[in-house]
Amino acid sequence: MKTMAGTARHDREMAVSAKRQLSACSDPVERLRLQCLARGSAGIKGLGRTFKIMDDDSSRTLDQKEFLKGLNDYGVLIEKDEALKLFQQFDRDGSGLIDFDEFLITLRPPMSSARKEVIMQAFRKLDKTGDGVITVEDLKGVYNAKYHPKYQNGEWTEEQVFRKFLDSFDSPYDKDGKVTQEEFMNYYAGVSASIDTDVYFIVMMRNAWKIN
Repeated sequence: MKTMAGTARHDREMAVSAKRQLSACSDPVERLRLQCLARGSAGIKGLGRTFKIMDDDSSRTLDQKEFLKGLNDYGVLIEKDEALKLFQQFDRDGSGLIDFDEFLITLRPPMSSARKEVIMQAFRKLDKTGDGVITVEDLKGVYNAKYHPKYQNGEWTEEQVFRKFLDSFDSPYDKDGKVTQEEFMNYYAGVSASIDTDVYFIVMMRNAWKIN
């Protein structure tokens, strides 16, 4: 399937473009978004994972200290006062805590509803069992591993191709071989950021996932 190769090229272009935009950007949220995108499509997802590790009590919220430590552990280059300003922007109710699902949604590059719809169509097509999670089982009838170069040269089994494929959407620290709707959307929000026009993005998605 061509998506992976296409995505890799877009990723490189996006990373270069994000780095370029960073020097001229002063909005703290946009700067953090660009720093994540400079790492490619999975950059925002990676930050989310780092925060998940910080969240010791599984409250899905972060206090200021956890937030600063998460940014630092992820290697985000940011001055402390800019990071505090960022925290205040996300701490809308002034409780001293930020909800990190909300944080990631805000950080996700904006997408038109047409793009979101085609991403959801792809997700629904992949989620054959309809349980809201994509697994190796779901992929078996939808994604043809036999075209993968590493399958063709005997390096990987079909199962390994599927796992590797899911890993690109899945979390780097918690690779459970399952991809949620949120992870899928976050991944494609990254890809979307590297593609200027809705038309091109939709055509790419339709071709990649054979959506009519």
